[in-house]
Amino acid sequence: MESRVWRVLLSKTLYIIIGFAFFMPSISFAVEVLKPQESSVIQPEVKRNEFKESKIDTENFELGFYTGFMSVEDFGTNTVYGLRLAYHITEDIFVEAAYGTTTADRTSFERLNNVSLITDAQRELTYYNVSFGYNLFMGEVFFGRSTAFNTALYIIAGGGSTEFAGDDRFTMNYGMGYRFLSSDWLAMHLDVRDHVFDIDLLGQTKTAHNFELTIGATIFF
Repeated sequence: MESRVWRVLLSKTLYIIIGFAFFMPSISFAVEVLKPQESSVIQPEVKRNEFKESKIDTENFELGFYTGFMSVEDFGTNTVYGLRLAYHITEDIFVEAAYGTTTADRTSFERLNNVSLITDAQRELTYYNVSFGYNLFMGEVFFGRSTAFNTALYIIAGGGSTEFAGDDRFTMNYGMGYRFLSSDWLAMHLDVRDHVFDIDLLGQTKTAHNFELTIGATIFF
């Protein structure tokens, strides 16, 4: 009886071993199929162009000259010259002092009536002002593939005084400009500004708008 039980147990054990051996390859295959496949990601090779970027000098002062045209209301358009000194408080904000001079023509009233409302000496217009500027857009201009120059579009406004027609006149000025840095110490400027003051030479007081268009160069020091 005991030997018969052992034979039965051995036969069942043998069947289990044979079945396990038979199904083992199928289980291994299923596991391999269920494994997450590694995705093949193509890494693009981007070749970047190297370029030399102009840099602003570490100093914050900017000094230079400018010239252009100034239209004095009722007195024609003439050449203007001037000097500017700026201090850059931050990367975006700067303060500027300017001094300029021009000579006014005769008015149409003077020509038609052959008279002079002011003397030749009084036709010399000089102004000085202190203004605050803000760099609206700072960017770069590229020349070819290897050179880039820093640029800035800025707005500016301030106040000062204008000596004209024998009187000193409080003057407000505002406008905008474009700065082009050709090196780390040299900058080129293009500016448009309006100088606003009251004048009463033609019998009544009026607010005169005197537009100015200039180009200039400055150095950082």
